Amino acid sequence: MSHPSSATSRASRTLRPRGDLVIDIEGVTKLYKMGAETIHALRGVDVKIHRNEYLAIMGPSGSGKSTLMNMLGCLDTPSAGRYEFNRKNVATMSDDELAEIRNREIGFVFQTFNLLPRSNALHNVELPLIYAGLGKHDRIEKARHALVNVGLGERMNHKPNELSGGQRQRVAIARALVNNPSIILADEPTGNLDSKTGEEIMALFERLYEQGNTIIVVTHEEDIARHARRIVRLRDGLIESDVTA
Repeated sequence: MSHPSSATSRASRTLRPRGDLVIDIEGVTKLYKMGAETIHALRGVDVKIHRNEYLAIMGPSGSGKSTLMNMLGCLDTPSAGRYEFNRKNVATMSDDELAEIRNREIGFVFQTFNLLPRSNALHNVELPLIYAGLGKHDRIEKARHALVNVGLGERMNHKPNELSGGQRQRVAIARALVNNPSIILADEPTGNLDSKTGEEIMALFERLYEQGNTIIVVTHEEDIARHARRIVRLRDGLIESDVTA
């Protein structure tokens, strides 16, 4: 994907004031056993992420970025080190507490969209609210608002196979937003999209950031990472650089 005016646009972009500390990771390591071999996926990582940040995590295959993403999303736990989410130690949380964080505090956006094929856009966006125990009227109201916010007000009753790839990703982003989470965690969000559609999705993330959302994008694409205000690069399980644009 090429962005001929990216240097100009980067110079003129707004950088929102940072809010409270949302994620505080210190000295985190992650070991995996592969038969007799021990894989050091993370080797002592320190990261602090505040509310209202727009952050990209980059790194080649095997750098540890997927492991770090799973850690940030409370999908995995460290072998050693400390991870606090909204100033609470993740290591002391029960499975139910972790599930609650994943449902209420983290909005996930995946490369493969992860939509229910037989449900329309509105119902797909409602799902986190069903798990949260919200009443039907409130669920529908919030889901409608989230779909309008991503430009899909006219597509609420369409099923995924009636939507383009970009529209499906917008549904996934609306679902990530519907609980008003602390962070949006997007894993290769443009990986299954063509260049033009990918640009439209990144423009949407830009707008969401300007509205005050905290966004973390995990990507191996430089052009996608450049949309963020801060880029953390991983190599061999360590942070190679952490630069705010």
